Amino acid sequence: MSFLIVYASWSGNTQEVAEMIEETLVAENIAVTTFRIGGGVIPNPRDFDAMLLGSFTWEQGSTPDEVKDFVADVGYKPDNVYVFGTGDTQFGGDALFCHAAVKLARFYASPYEPLKIEQSPRGIQQEKVIEWSKGVIRNWKNLNE
Repeated sequence: MSFLIVYASWSGNTQEVAEMIEETLVAENIAVTTFRIGGGVIPNPRDFDAMLLGSFTWEQGSTPDEVKDFVADVGYKPDNVYVFGTGDTQFGGDALFCHAAVKLARFYASPYEPLKIEQSPRGIQQEKVIEWSKGVIRNWKNLNE
């Protein structure tokens, strides 16, 4: 199995989640390529079994422009897209918390609920990232084996 992790991060929170996901997947013997949006030539999602897309939520529930640009640059909707996001409930409350991740998961018809992390993945949220990552593996295997 090979998974592509793609993410956008300004404060480092989404990057930190992406790194934890990568560590979990590698520990489960999955080949992982990680790409920070805006960091050069975009890897082709067709070269991977699944794509994990991470985004922070911006301005009252918006998806950041760089993530929208990435989606447009890829030019098609890959299969097996799993979405994770970071957000802050103090900006818009629960209704807009990690809304970018929710919208991306809906757009890609993700087969698994998006991961939503409040700011950075510390404490109990670290376990949430690990469990979500393992759930993605189980989901992918159930759909593809």
